[in-house]
Amino acid sequence: MFSQGQLIFALCFFIAFVIVMIFAYRKDLALHKIFYKGNYKVLIVFLIFIALLFVIKFYFKR
Repeated sequence: MFSQGQLIFALCFFIAFVIVMIFAYRKDLALHKIFYKGNYKVLIVFLIFIALLFVIKFYFKR
C-alpha cells in the first residue's frame, strides 16, 4: 500500500510535528492559563452529553 520510503517519511514527519507542538504549547502556556481557564467544564459537559446520547440509543434499541 505504502512504500518503505513513504512510511519512514510519515514517521519522521509525525515525530517532528509532535515535538514542534510540544514546544509551541509550552511557549503559550502562560497565555493559556489566562484566557482558557474553566474550559474543563465545557469538556465535562460535552462528554456527559455524548454519554447521554449513547444511553438513549441503547435504551430505545431494546
